[in-house]
Amino acid sequence: MSSLYSRSKDYTRSRKAQSDSPPSSPSPIAKTLRHERLSRLEAATNPSTSDSSYSERSSGRSSAYSRRENRLAALSSRAEEESNRDYKKLYESALSENQKLKSKLQEAQLELADIKAKLEKAAQQKQEKTSDRSSMLEMEKREKRALERKLSEMEEEMKILTELKSDNQRLKDENGALIRVISKLSK
Repeated sequence: MSSLYSRSKDYTRSRKAQSDSPPSSPSPIAKTLRHERLSRLEAATNPSTSDSSYSERSSGRSSAYSRRENRLAALSSRAEEESNRDYKKLYESALSENQKLKSKLQEAQLELADIKAKLEKAAQQKQEKTSDRSSMLEMEKREKRALERKLSEMEEEMKILTELKSDNQRLKDENGALIRVISKLSK
């Protein structure tokens, strides 16, 4: 980095740290202030120097400054071009990545819609099955009630039948006894 003071052997040179240095060339006001400061310093240290040597040094310094400014301008323009290229590359890569992500998003949305449709279909089938099951259960309950009624009716008929059989047996026995009594009486 350049120093802020002259490079004369009488004075020590102090440098700015890289982090303290300005990122680009100094403003025109700062340059004129620096030139004035340098000229006062040189006039104070070398009062015997002639004006021609001062102008030569001054022109040498200004040409060094102008060369430095030209280099910095070229570097900054290159940096701008590279950054523009980098921005363009970044933009293109971001754009392509966005396109990929959009296509993935569309695929995911289609898949989601498909899964929702399958879920709704499965829920409908389950509801139909449950309604079918409930109707089947009601039919089975009706059949069961009907069978229970028939069973109870048949049990009643069995009771009646057993009573009738017992009555029939009793009547047969009485009939047989009466036949014997009549046969004894007729002899």
